[in-house]
Amino acid sequence: HFSPGMYSEEWSRNRQGREKAVITNFSFSQLPEEEKRGWIKSHSVHEESIPDDRHHAIYFAMLLAGVGFLLPYNSFITDVDYLHRKFTGTSIVFDMSLTYILVALSAVIVNNALVERLSLNTRICVGYLFALGPLVFVSVFDIWLELFDTQQSYALTLAAIAIVAFGCTVQQSSFYGYTGMLPKRYTQGVMTGESTAGVIVSLSRIFTKLLVEDEKNNTIIFFLFSVSIETLCFLLHVVVRRTHFVRYHTDRARHSWLKGQMSNFTSKNHSGYQIHYDSINLGNSSHEDGIYVRFDVPKPDTKRTWMGVKELLDQRCAVARMIWPYMLSILVTYFITLCLFPGLESELRNDTLGEWLPILTMALFNLADFVGKILAACPYEWGGVQLLVCSCLRVLFLPLFVMCVSPVQHPLLAHPAWPCGLSLMLGISNGYLGSVPMIQAAGKVPLQQREVAGNTMTVSYMAGLMLGSAVSYSTYSLTSQAHSTHTLKLNNTLTLQSYMSGH
Repeated sequence: HFSPGMYSEEWSRNRQGREKAVITNFSFSQLPEEEKRGWIKSHSVHEESIPDDRHHAIYFAMLLAGVGFLLPYNSFITDVDYLHRKFTGTSIVFDMSLTYILVALSAVIVNNALVERLSLNTRICVGYLFALGPLVFVSVFDIWLELFDTQQSYALTLAAIAIVAFGCTVQQSSFYGYTGMLPKRYTQGVMTGESTAGVIVSLSRIFTKLLVEDEKNNTIIFFLFSVSIETLCFLLHVVVRRTHFVRYHTDRARHSWLKGQMSNFTSKNHSGYQIHYDSINLGNSSHEDGIYVRFDVPKPDTKRTWMGVKELLDQRCAVARMIWPYMLSILVTYFITLCLFPGLESELRNDTLGEWLPILTMALFNLADFVGKILAACPYEWGGVQLLVCSCLRVLFLPLFVMCVSPVQHPLLAHPAWPCGLSLMLGISNGYLGSVPMIQAAGKVPLQQREVAGNTMTVSYMAGLMLGSAVSYSTYSLTSQAHSTHTLKLNNTLTLQSYMSGH
């Protein structure tokens, strides 16, 4: 979008044997103020020396950024023992997973629409606030003060998940566009942070459950710890975005985008901009007049708005054609994972381990996922089709996990070692195959399109999550009968103990 009077360049050319100075005025009025300042700085970006990430501080901050946008959701679902006790006989974990995914997918679409209307920092900061609010509210008013009955608490939990999903997904999608402007290893750092969130939350739940016997108190401590980590991630983001390293790379990417826009502008004669030439005196002598060229912005109309939308869609389709194997690979990877985690894994039962089994399998998955994302940093260039084939092979996990819960009374893979071992393999393959496509896709497009590529990959990622979460409901029928049987056994035991103590 160009409008007169904001950004100007002077240039000269020979016309009719005389030197004429021409001033061209145009600007990007739709850009947020902080990004307008970036355009001005970007002209000298190529003249600066490339700054170093001393002591890997920026990488660590990006890793914590990944922690920040998955920690709130992980905090809700990892507290599976508390959820099962409070909402006995319900599909609470399945409902939370599906709610999160549906809202998150809509948030990705909204973020793609807002990517050129709200600044990157605004979207990320709003996401953090949306993530922190529900965490604080639920921990204080629902868990600590217990102001709501069971039905109200159930609805409140799902509402909190929806708000967290919207905020964290806008944040996540924006961060992938953000790190797409940085060197490749920082995208890997963010994705490693996602797994780190799961590890932190799982260890936090294990230690709070071991060290504090009262379930209400250990759950409050667990949630408050998550709030403190999320706040730390937010503060680090505010500091890091102002560093010379980040400013250098983001200004460089914006400068590349600006040159692309200038090229498009000069090559299109049908843009609709009116050009006015005015003579002005630029020289010291009377004969050295000049020409002032002004580009007037045409009045917006419905046809031009539709052209803008069409151009936006064409741009995203062009990017998708370049990275489609990576899009499908990440979609299939997360589809298979969400068919099993957290839904089916949260419903695992064992007579010896009891409620500890789902906590342990979730912890093992998160730890293995973390290792897989670290392995994704290894410098090996995969082909897009190779990644897609490897992602499809993970479908073998589906029948194996089903055999851990079916038949209900005597599962084919009844020993706890089976779900624990499968969780490790599911996690490490998810971490690796969920990271490599995201990392390598950014390198398959021009520099000025990397933010769009990051957002496009996130759409595929969220589509895989949504489809997997929806399919996971079919596995709930495999465990619902087990729940009723387990509850019946528990009630019979309690009744017998009451009878024995009464006699």
